[in-house]
Amino acid sequence: MRRLGLLALVLVVCSACGAGPSNRPHVAVEREGGGSAPTVTQTENADAPPPQLQVPKTDLTWTDCTQGTLEALGPGAAPPPGLLFECASYEAAVDESGILPGSFTMGAMRAKFANTPQNAAPLVLTSGSDRSSTATLAALSAGGLASLLSTRPVVAVDRRGIASSQKIECLSPNPATSDLRRRLADLGQFDPGTGDQVDKVAALGRDATIACTDYLQPQELAFDSTHAADDIEQLRRTWEVDSLGILATGNGSAVALSYAAKYPGRVGRLVLDSPAVTTVDAATVAEQQVAGQEAAFDAFARQCTALNCSLGPDPRAAVTAAVAGAAAGRIPGVSSNALLTAISGVLATAGGDQQSRVRILSDAVSAAVAGDTSPLLALTARAEEAYESDGQFITRCTDGQQWPAPDRVRELQRVWGEQFPLFGPDAAVGLLLCTSWPATAPPALPGDLSMPVLVLSGTADPVVGNAGVGTVTGAVGSAGATTATLTWHGRGHPATHSDCAQKAIVSYLADGALPPDGSACPA
Repeated sequence: MRRLGLLALVLVVCSACGAGPSNRPHVAVEREGGGSAPTVTQTENADAPPPQLQVPKTDLTWTDCTQGTLEALGPGAAPPPGLLFECASYEAAVDESGILPGSFTMGAMRAKFANTPQNAAPLVLTSGSDRSSTATLAALSAGGLASLLSTRPVVAVDRRGIASSQKIECLSPNPATSDLRRRLADLGQFDPGTGDQVDKVAALGRDATIACTDYLQPQELAFDSTHAADDIEQLRRTWEVDSLGILATGNGSAVALSYAAKYPGRVGRLVLDSPAVTTVDAATVAEQQVAGQEAAFDAFARQCTALNCSLGPDPRAAVTAAVAGAAAGRIPGVSSNALLTAISGVLATAGGDQQSRVRILSDAVSAAVAGDTSPLLALTARAEEAYESDGQFITRCTDGQQWPAPDRVRELQRVWGEQFPLFGPDAAVGLLLCTSWPATAPPALPGDLSMPVLVLSGTADPVVGNAGVGTVTGAVGSAGATTATLTWHGRGHPATHSDCAQKAIVSYLADGALPPDGSACPA
């Protein structure tokens, strides 16, 4: 099994950090190199910093949505005083080229404090097809985004068909496919008939593809990262600003890189937080995710043991047995993939009261094994709502490249079962859900990006893993960008949950200056 160990800190901790542009975050330097150019370049060119970001000249029509946003986060949310959420929408063309007529309604949410400066330029957040951008921003803000929000507002834009953007319901509301979403989520475990699980899931993927492409025609190919970049460009045009500061988390890195490729002069600042691997096949993307899930679970297990949790002295063995029991039908109504979805959903949540979440998950698994599945099913439902909407299915299938055939999936089941015994086998089968989706061109990469780019990553990220850093720094470095990487030694996604990482972002947004390449933030 692959384990993502923590790197040793080799240089002394930097001086105390602050929120102002002249201070640097309280980080340690882990290694030299690994980025595209040293920070010295920024010092030498200090007399020519990147242009300042601008305040919108024409803003969206915002309405307060604080209460509903906090309620959606659940009873455990403990937002900082003065936190405000505002929601808005705007229209974006289905296709910038005009080949496809019509528009989509894009949903946006702004987070700020009551005392956030009114004359501060906003930062645009996109999480791509991972957890919706608005939900990501809400969780970040409630979990502790004070250092960033005290300096400027953050505006999240949901991708087409996800969360607050125009809704897509191609699976669940159709009487002919009323149970298809559930069968997809369970990876066909309870489906009758002949054939192994691989055959059943391949058939489910075909059914889901037919249902959604029929629903979307003729727009079924308008959900890739390039179209998502166009939607962000429409926001810039609405604001009437020269450029945008973009914070991309997880799969949102594909959207941000597509934006930089298509609109290179419109990127004022670029933060790639926990980027997904790019320019690789779908199986490689999934492999990096399960590696991150295994690392995050190891961190959870250590904390669970330290807290004397209900899973006993060996949480990994207890959960592995529970997953095997679910796969064998010994936990009524709970498939192995539903159990893993609940676990990964909790592992992905960073910030806030981590000890409480450890106990909630351990108690839910223990209760399910003992016969009470209601706490576990509640966690599963919350995770599926966050990560498994119809729109997310469409965008993930559209963004993915070279989905593997059934024989390759059977091979991955075996190999990943050895390398990643908890999450690997079901993750391999899950690749079949998109095998029948129409192939699209790979996302574009920037060709000219002569600017500093800040790249963050986490050592135990269950959403994307941490292998994406090398691919994105290579991509933007080849386009002329200067990069610096900062690693957060915490569990969860994204790294912006770290106050240390936020302070690096604040400094970078203010003057374009990067922290030392190879810096680290403590858990």
